[in-house]
Amino acid sequence: MSEKTYSMNELRELATKALTAHNTSEKNAFWVAQALVAAEADGLGGHGLARLPSYCSQAASGKVDGHAMPQILKPAVSALRVDARNGFAYPALAMAIEKLTVLIPKMGAAAAAVTNSHHCGAAGYHVEALAREGFLGLMFANTPKAIAPWGGHAGVFGTNPIAFAAPRHGNPPLVIDLSLSKVARGKIMAAEQKEESIPHGWALDKDGRSTIDPTAALQGTMIPMGGSKGAALALMVEILAAAVTAANYGFEASSFFSADGPPPSVGQLLIALDPKPFSDGAFDDRIEKLLATVLQQKGCRLPGDRRIQSRLKAETEGISLSLQQEEQIIQLATGG
Repeated sequence: MSEKTYSMNELRELATKALTAHNTSEKNAFWVAQALVAAEADGLGGHGLARLPSYCSQAASGKVDGHAMPQILKPAVSALRVDARNGFAYPALAMAIEKLTVLIPKMGAAAAAVTNSHHCGAAGYHVEALAREGFLGLMFANTPKAIAPWGGHAGVFGTNPIAFAAPRHGNPPLVIDLSLSKVARGKIMAAEQKEESIPHGWALDKDGRSTIDPTAALQGTMIPMGGSKGAALALMVEILAAAVTAANYGFEASSFFSADGPPPSVGQLLIALDPKPFSDGAFDDRIEKLLATVLQQKGCRLPGDRRIQSRLKAETEGISLSLQQEEQIIQLATGG
């Protein structure tokens, strides 16, 4: 047997133990473990348990402060500023979302800037939490340099995910989560861990040549989706996620993967609004009409449908790990 299946609760417990064994508080480990297992359940392995070894090594070295408690400021009526204090992003984002859900019903719209942050995982995870409360959510996050400006050869922008979530009456939220590279960099990291090659057209090596070697890709740059348009969007996200939050730009940030160097200190911007007052109460009907029109066409599906199916399967059947991955996580959980 080459795989072993665990329930989601068992994996959350294992991930929590691994993090607490590597200089992380129980509370922070809980938020990180929740997000990693959720990504794994959704079939987003690049943002799932594949991240656990690098998270543990960075917490152990102090590059990530596993004991940091986020601090929150309210510099304006509907604006929040959350300092992650060079800890994990997940506790800071959870605090931001909790505060936003209090502000939005009063203000109609609110935003939270998260600074001195770290890898935020699957960006859709965070905006979905807002949509489950009945709000529209937008998130912009910058990451360490991985994409060159269009026409250039050296990385300046991160892969810089954008995520959007909309509530749906009687259905799971609609979630759109995309990286501005052709693929998420986490997929290349996962391929490197599994010693697998990557397809041509995903990345370039440090000399600007197309590569199928994930290690060479991680040392080079990612190809932006949509060519010059994707590079322009990456610039936009750098401004929203780093300039607005006064965080490090991608070219200033250290690696999310290595335990060496200073904290990456990147940023995330969350924008949330209540669709009901803006639509005079018509939002639920209007969005369902749009989505129904999409689904009328043969062969069409909504973004996130596969993710929801994967999640339902994980909730009922558990999540299978390769024996190599299982051994690695157990070793981390015992302090190895």
